[in-house]
Amino acid sequence: MSAEPDGPEDRVRRFATIWSRAVFPATSTSLTRPEFEEQLLPLAGRLSEMLRARTFDAAEARAIGAALVDAHCTDPEALTRALDCIDAYLVLYCGEDGPQDDLRARSARLQHAVAAGFAQALRERTLAEQEAIAQAALRAQGVVAQALHTSEARFRAVFEGAAIGIGIADLDGNVLEANQALLRMFGGSEQSVRGRNFREWTHADDAPQVWRLYEELVRGEREHYHVEKAFYRPDGTALWTNLTVSLLRDADGNPQYQLALMEDTTERRLLNLRLRYEATHDALTGLPNRTLFFERLEKVLNAGEGRRFGLCYLDLDGFKTINDSLGHAAGDRLLVEVADRLQACATAPGEMVARLGGDEFVALTTGPDSEREVDELAARIMNALVAPVTVEGRELTVRGSIGIVEGAAGERSAAEVLRSADITMYRAKSAGGNRFELADAEADARVITRHGLTTALPTALERSEFFIEYQPLVHLGDGSVRGAEALVRWLHPQHGVLGPDRFIPLAEHTGLIVPLGRWVLEQSVRQARDWRERHVGTATAPLRINVNLSPCQLTHAGLVQDTVDILQAAGVEPDALCLEVTESALIGADDDLLKPLRRLAEMGVDIALDDFGTGYSNLANLRRLPVSILKLDRSFTQGMQQFPADPVDLKIVEGIVSLAHSLDLAVTVEGVETGAQAEQLRILGCDTAQGWYYARPGPPERLHELALVDATG
Repeated sequence: MSAEPDGPEDRVRRFATIWSRAVFPATSTSLTRPEFEEQLLPLAGRLSEMLRARTFDAAEARAIGAALVDAHCTDPEALTRALDCIDAYLVLYCGEDGPQDDLRARSARLQHAVAAGFAQALRERTLAEQEAIAQAALRAQGVVAQALHTSEARFRAVFEGAAIGIGIADLDGNVLEANQALLRMFGGSEQSVRGRNFREWTHADDAPQVWRLYEELVRGEREHYHVEKAFYRPDGTALWTNLTVSLLRDADGNPQYQLALMEDTTERRLLNLRLRYEATHDALTGLPNRTLFFERLEKVLNAGEGRRFGLCYLDLDGFKTINDSLGHAAGDRLLVEVADRLQACATAPGEMVARLGGDEFVALTTGPDSEREVDELAARIMNALVAPVTVEGRELTVRGSIGIVEGAAGERSAAEVLRSADITMYRAKSAGGNRFELADAEADARVITRHGLTTALPTALERSEFFIEYQPLVHLGDGSVRGAEALVRWLHPQHGVLGPDRFIPLAEHTGLIVPLGRWVLEQSVRQARDWRERHVGTATAPLRINVNLSPCQLTHAGLVQDTVDILQAAGVEPDALCLEVTESALIGADDDLLKPLRRLAEMGVDIALDDFGTGYSNLANLRRLPVSILKLDRSFTQGMQQFPADPVDLKIVEGIVSLAHSLDLAVTVEGVETGAQAEQLRILGCDTAQGWYYARPGPPERLHELALVDATG
């Protein structure tokens, strides 16, 4: 076996060589095979670039198909060979060891786009040819008319030598003359054409206007007409033609004959049908693809009032594992078997099954009782997947998750229907899979809103849409304001003010929590500096700022350095800052995770253990955690809102406070809403508290006012 090509250019050249050898025998080019290869080389380079591009450029891929037509690769076999070559060798030679699943998916999309571009270019060339033929036909009509009036010999020369079929009939439709080209189109027998009446040549696919135009012509109401018409040959096969029928008048202007000019378009039509099929059907399973499914769905949704539809969106559970462990060939055979089973489930009128890509399929029903019918269709699909599939001697268990959407036509677009089905399918998968779920408008809205917020998050920070509110921390002994917790808010352009519970999980999921957390820390430390400068010379203790740390921030390598830089830039001492970390984030934490917190604590930054008591609290862990403050979750204080207070809650809080103080830890309590709560917590020995009893979160000026009251009171 020859050595692999060395570099990317060599690989593209090798692919172009294979491509030219495969396609050249099916072309009508005048070039030699090496010259044809040089013509394909830049196209191969463009395919290679599109295979590895970040985004898929369908227009560029369609241009490749059009370029094949320009290179005289107009035979259907040339397209088939080109697509086979791309499928077999493009990823092999131009993939550069990239992710095979992604590359194969991209190659499949390229093949469909190339075929679509080929079909479009071929249609445009065909239309141009048809126009040229029509012009030639009109010129031929004039020549024939003149010949009939002047020279029979000249007429015969034109008539017999014409490349297109020509027939002459009287006004009753009886065929009087037919040239050799027309006889060949009908099988070569004179009996099949001459002597027959034109009205006998009806066909099941005749357009409604064909015979109306014919009657108008023989009555002398029009001079000619042009239609696409099919005829039955003697052997029963269909002959498709571009037909132009003209009226010939005598020297006095009276209607005398009909002149029919026919161009055989059968092969071109079959090619277009084949290209249309390839562009609208999945190459692996033979099922309709996404393109055809959307055409059908849009037609159903635009069917008018009173029509209903039902849709099942299926995704196979665990298919990636099968594909990765047994290989793509086994995965493809599994998909073919699943497609066959699904096809057998949707055989009623108005039902169809399509493959959208990968292991995603969709089934559509349009019966009058679609709500019941789509449920039954989903049940049939689930039952069809129960039996194992045998692949390479192994029995594979196949399961699927289905999202069902049912409704009236005209209420939603095709994209909205499919998005709802997709969301519902993932809801079924999240619930454990191997089940189907019905679409829920409220659940869809939540997912869509969540997706919209996720998409808008990166630009929200750039547009300064976030702001911070502060909730005071009050000393239970003397009622003075000792600091505040910084709480970030998002002023969304459409949804208004959003609390952290709406977007912090999304920021953690997308990784934006690190820059967002740094921004919150910068703003909060600057605010702490401003408060401290305002309180210089007062009797109150300097205010401290509490900032929440996400678990994602704990693992960020720059946490300690960022904190040091922010404190130094603001000119604030470390004791002005307290970082709050949730108890759940530190459960089972190893030394590597605790190291940055220890370094910050050694610098003088306080570390608070937030939501204490809500996780699997390991009290022995408190000795090794670098925390100086415990923040009791509000769930422990809810029982103190009533009188008398819940004695169990009192005992728990008293025990936690006693334990914390024995370890030199301060205790802060969240969610204080009544004076009775505050007094009871003071008696139990809690150090500081926060809650609506003191103040709701608000702008920094509000905290300044509360602190001034303490300073003057």
